[in-house]
Amino acid sequence: MKVFKFGGASVKDATSVKNAVEILKGFKGEKLLVVISAMGKTTNALEKVVNDYFFSKGNAHTSLKEVRDYHQQIMEELFSEKTNPVFDKVNNFFVEADWMLDEKPQHTYSFVYDQIVSLGELISTCIVSAYLEQQGCSNIWLDVRDVLMTDNTYREAKVDWQKSEMLVQKQVVPVFNRVDVIITQGFIGGTSENYTTTLGREGSDYTAAIFAYLLDAEAMYIWKDVPGVLNADPKFYKDAQKLDQISYHDAIELAYYGATVIHPKTIKPLENKNIPLYVKSFLKPEANGTAIRTNVQTKPLIPSYIFKNNQVLISIAAKDFSFIAEDNLSRIFALFAGHGVKINLMQNSAISFSVCVDNDSFKIPALIEALQKDYKIRYNEDLMLYTIRHYYQNTIDAITSGKEILLEQRSRNTAQFVLRESVK
Repeated sequence: MKVFKFGGASVKDATSVKNAVEILKGFKGEKLLVVISAMGKTTNALEKVVNDYFFSKGNAHTSLKEVRDYHQQIMEELFSEKTNPVFDKVNNFFVEADWMLDEKPQHTYSFVYDQIVSLGELISTCIVSAYLEQQGCSNIWLDVRDVLMTDNTYREAKVDWQKSEMLVQKQVVPVFNRVDVIITQGFIGGTSENYTTTLGREGSDYTAAIFAYLLDAEAMYIWKDVPGVLNADPKFYKDAQKLDQISYHDAIELAYYGATVIHPKTIKPLENKNIPLYVKSFLKPEANGTAIRTNVQTKPLIPSYIFKNNQVLISIAAKDFSFIAEDNLSRIFALFAGHGVKINLMQNSAISFSVCVDNDSFKIPALIEALQKDYKIRYNEDLMLYTIRHYYQNTIDAITSGKEILLEQRSRNTAQFVLRESVK
């Protein structure tokens, strides 16, 4: 049994859906659990719906209608018969969302976010499942919220592995006795109170890894719009090269530092059961792509670059100039955890503690306000975080040229720099 994951770009329009289905047809006769993301930029569009609704920024119903129209067009191109049940199924999702938008927000922003943004995955999988069936490929649509159980940490839910394993064995494994293909959603889960949660942005890879682990899959495949794992994002680095194979260790490091091709939580469940991961192109499915497995050396062993924009560097110091030691650090970390802010880079000195984080307009202002109650805070915005794995001095010189280095950190294999454009 194999686990496949198709991202938003692989199902962004009717042509892409047809291509994804052709890939699935190429594995006829094999048992496949297929995890699918929201179509195209649907998650971004639904985030706008959430913000329009929660903050009264705009007309949430109008924003939701744009999402509805986008999916309606895709369905009309895929299904010649408008009597196909998928039209009613998708419409029902939007009707429920409209009802929610008719009421004033009764819960936290994160709760509302998860209930609305999760629609993207539910709708995309309904469409793909229906089209796959139309093409003669029998499959079952699985609501992942029935089997992937989480806690109530909305927007960053933690998986209840014990409950999820029990439910997967009870509800998923027997389905493979009836069909070869199960279609389900990435990114989302469910609570014991039947509320929807999300696993963090770009969490569909993680969902696939969870299923691979719980089902003891022989392999996991991620289908991307790139030929495999590259040593840099081609949008930032025009000479990006494909890595033919990567060790689990290097893959974990690259994902942790922000390589967007793989979600940071994806690798560990696979490594724990020695399940190989293949990152392949849905544009050229016959190509080899990148293999990630245990007991291999990364090839070619060349520098890998990870670029993160829109960063904030926060410097924290005690108001009485006491040391930033264990007692202060424990309180600082508790505040970061409480506000759901992940630290991309940290550095400690005797009287200050500096961190580089993503500039989340919702979380960062509240965090800074909380920190300022006990500490002196300075911060810089609009920064860049550059990470080089397997670096050389000439690679460092190339990326830092013409930029001001605000903070740097190096280990044996990894160098990181917080930078801003130099003022001339």
